[in-house]
Amino acid sequence: MRIWNKLTIEECNEPLVPIPLVISRLTPHPYLSLGAPYGKNVDPWRLRVDVVRRLLLAEDCLHQLNPRLSLAVFDAWRPRDVQKFMVDYVIEEQCKLKGIIQSDVTDRTDLDRIIEDVNNFWASPCSDPRTPPPHSTGAAVDLTLIGENGLPIDMGGEIDHIGPVSAPDYYAEFSKLRNPYFNEYHSRRELLRTVMEKVGFSQHPNEWWHFSFGDQLWAWKQNSINAIYGAVVEASKANIE
Repeated sequence: MRIWNKLTIEECNEPLVPIPLVISRLTPHPYLSLGAPYGKNVDPWRLRVDVVRRLLLAEDCLHQLNPRLSLAVFDAWRPRDVQKFMVDYVIEEQCKLKGIIQSDVTDRTDLDRIIEDVNNFWASPCSDPRTPPPHSTGAAVDLTLIGENGLPIDMGGEIDHIGPVSAPDYYAEFSKLRNPYFNEYHSRRELLRTVMEKVGFSQHPNEWWHFSFGDQLWAWKQNSINAIYGAVVEASKANIE
């Protein structure tokens, strides 16, 4: 359990709404492409009403600071079944990367280390309503910056990468070395954080791309007494019907 999961949730029952197409998306959707179980006709490009409103404000703020750049959403609402699918998938991929076969593991030391590393980036898909995964609440969004050509700019690390380079301030110390690439990565991450925080979002401490408004992480970083968004559990059923 993360420290922010200790905060209570006072659900406001605000619905999920589609992210307007004026906000760019990185398509095809990365997890749908892997076969994640969203369910028939379920749209993952949705967030809570006020989260979408603030995302539009962040886009306006970005254009004021740098009209050549725009926001691009990588992922938004994520049902718990998708969260479980992705956690299992990432653990398996990390095992392959390190030459570990889960079914043959007798000494779990290396596997446990991989699971711990993954858990630093991926929330538990548990069904406890008191500790929902941030993306399952419709409050969290993963995004980056794109240029005028519609392509993502280099942020010094890929979205969903498991490792220290994903920390928002990873390049802060390196930027003092006057390395032009490191300086650029740091300034780009700072720009993204600036426009998102200016309109009320909070950033995940381990992920430069992850921002949320209204969930437990947001409440913890904002010193709020409670979150206002819990898991959206009926959205997939509603879309199927």
